[in-house]
Amino acid sequence: MKKGVVGLVSGGKDSCFAMMKCLHYGYKIVALANLMPADDSVDELDSYMYQTVGHQIVVSYSKCMGVPLFRRRIQGSTRHHDLSYSLTPGDEVEDMFILLNEIKRQIPSITAVSSGAIASDYQRLRVESVCSRLGLVSLAYLWRQDQSLLLEEMIKAGLVAIFVKVAAIGLDPLKHLGKELPYLNAHLLKLKELYGSNVCGEGGEYETLTLDCPLFKNARVVLDEFQVVLHSSDSIAPVGILHPLKYHLEHKEVSTSVSDCNTRNDAYQEEMDSVCEVQGNCLQRCDAKSQPTDVAVDSFKAKDHKLHISKTKSSNIFSISCWLEDSCKTSVDSQEDLKAVLQKIELELMEYGFSWENVLYIHLYIADMNKFGIANETYVKFITQEKCRFGVPSRSTIELPLLQAGLGRAYIEVLVAKDQGKRVLHVQSISCWAPSCIGPYSQATLHKEILHMAGQLGLDPPTMLVCSGGPTAELEQALSNSEAVANCFNCSISLSTILFVIYCSTSIPTSDMASIQEKQDEILKEMKSQRLDNGNVYEVLDPNFLYVLVPDLPKGAFVEVKPILYAAENEETATDHVRVDLSPNMAESYWGFQHKNWHDFCLQKCIVQGKMCAVILSITDEVAVKICSEESTNSNLDDVGCQGSLMERKMEIIARFCLYCLDKILLENYLSWDDATNLRLYYPTSLDMSHGTLLKIFSRAFGEFAEISERVKINEEPMINLVPVLGVGRSATSMDDIFACELFATKS
Repeated sequence: MKKGVVGLVSGGKDSCFAMMKCLHYGYKIVALANLMPADDSVDELDSYMYQTVGHQIVVSYSKCMGVPLFRRRIQGSTRHHDLSYSLTPGDEVEDMFILLNEIKRQIPSITAVSSGAIASDYQRLRVESVCSRLGLVSLAYLWRQDQSLLLEEMIKAGLVAIFVKVAAIGLDPLKHLGKELPYLNAHLLKLKELYGSNVCGEGGEYETLTLDCPLFKNARVVLDEFQVVLHSSDSIAPVGILHPLKYHLEHKEVSTSVSDCNTRNDAYQEEMDSVCEVQGNCLQRCDAKSQPTDVAVDSFKAKDHKLHISKTKSSNIFSISCWLEDSCKTSVDSQEDLKAVLQKIELELMEYGFSWENVLYIHLYIADMNKFGIANETYVKFITQEKCRFGVPSRSTIELPLLQAGLGRAYIEVLVAKDQGKRVLHVQSISCWAPSCIGPYSQATLHKEILHMAGQLGLDPPTMLVCSGGPTAELEQALSNSEAVANCFNCSISLSTILFVIYCSTSIPTSDMASIQEKQDEILKEMKSQRLDNGNVYEVLDPNFLYVLVPDLPKGAFVEVKPILYAAENEETATDHVRVDLSPNMAESYWGFQHKNWHDFCLQKCIVQGKMCAVILSITDEVAVKICSEESTNSNLDDVGCQGSLMERKMEIIARFCLYCLDKILLENYLSWDDATNLRLYYPTSLDMSHGTLLKIFSRAFGEFAEISERVKINEEPMINLVPVLGVGRSATSMDDIFACELFATKS
């Protein structure tokens, strides 16, 4: 059964074409919504939100389409001036809320709202805010589409619209008002080339009025008479509008409503082409959906859980991780476990004087992806848009073998910034651009030139379904989605990525792993070539790659891609800062380790000189043998401080080697351990060593390091975060490392 949509219509080409896109993607238009001036004689309001020129004609759309039209006279004004919107009595956005709320009351079957937003974050965010309050989905199928191609597509699709307002250089009210799109298409393209004008009028260059389109099954509008009204006779960019004086409907032979004349069991039983004016006072504070409230402690007490914390040392940007120890596997409730770790994280943030609005990124690890819905319900009670004034954190959600590792059913990592200098991209509307993030998690967060991107699945953006074609097709779509997000920050995953973490589900056939690796290399090479051909000639980063094998991913996907990018503030000078793989011989020697050439083969480094450093240290079986062999020539394994099994004693040597190598890279790049924002160790559960034992080994190694060097200080919490996985490696075909360390450090 097709989902019902109410179309926000202004009369312009964009809102009508957006509804046509809704039909293409399987929705049906069951109602129209229009906001108009309080005074019928007024053509245009001073509003960033609504187009009202031509509102006299919109009333006819109900008959043209054969669906009910709900209209409301705008009572509010612009009172909330920030880009992001929150409920503000008396604001013009509340008129939209009242209108859509009434439509939903009369037609309960509607699930979504269509709008014609193309480039305006201001408009999109306000529509999304209203939809969120009403429990509706925002559909914005024109969002961030190429305007030149979009206008051509509208014309080819048979959308007939005339210009009803012009206000830009190169457009003349006396020449161009009343003209149809094809007449001015070439002229608009020329204006774009000459002056950078928006081809679809997104900069206010012009407005249109739709007279006919495939949605108009019953009739088309014929404008018989109009008047040109000059608002400004400026010699460079005159402003004028078209005021309709007389029109009629020309009925079509085939009279089938766009909603296929479907019968409804809703309370609303009016004529299909009726017009209803919605009343109500926008000054009243009303809401259809109660906002999330703070979670009460109630019967839950954090001390009843074996909660553990790790934290990096940086005072400006740092990571906090929280997990539950459950070696006896007594945990039975995913919701309770997640609530415990979220509350613990919240208390930790409060101790530092921070809150969820300081969080840049969240890794949500759960033991059973089948409980994702339940986990999400708990998550959104803690992290809300109301708590995050500067934007909600980006997020990656992964199923991990937590129970096999002797942990609880939920595990959280958060990346925290002391300042509020983040820029968040949060698009909740379903569009053709990239997958939507409906809820309190965003597509990407930029902070101090580091772009933290949410985990991207191979979702088809307009349908939000995992694409067909298997693992390689999903990887290609996930990389395409990542590129779309990166482009919003004027960068590319092919040029600017510091680190790719690619999660692979165990449902991928082993025979497909090689093709995944080949597809990744092919796509990134093609993207890079296209970007460089377009004139991007600044130096390119050589990213680190880490493949992680996990039990399951959201929506049963095969792959999830998580890129971290360096988004230089000034691309023209980026080449002055980018250096990859610096190696001055200035490192100190600890525990008797001396640099050997083979050390470099287990390291991946991506360095932006003077700013940041990212390292992946992969410990394979072969590397482990070399480390232990080298150590055995310097000392007897029996002399190692660990009193456990031979395996544990060898692991202590490997832990020391890891700290030696990581410290060497930090020192070479004039960074300290206090600059580390993230230190994560991925280990396979097949290692046959408990999470607690491994953590003790690395904590002991850090303790020894602190005794022999002033470069690190030990606090109560360990600074390393251990992540249990099924496999890890630097390629899709070799996820068989003993473990892999991921270090990220930025200059304070």
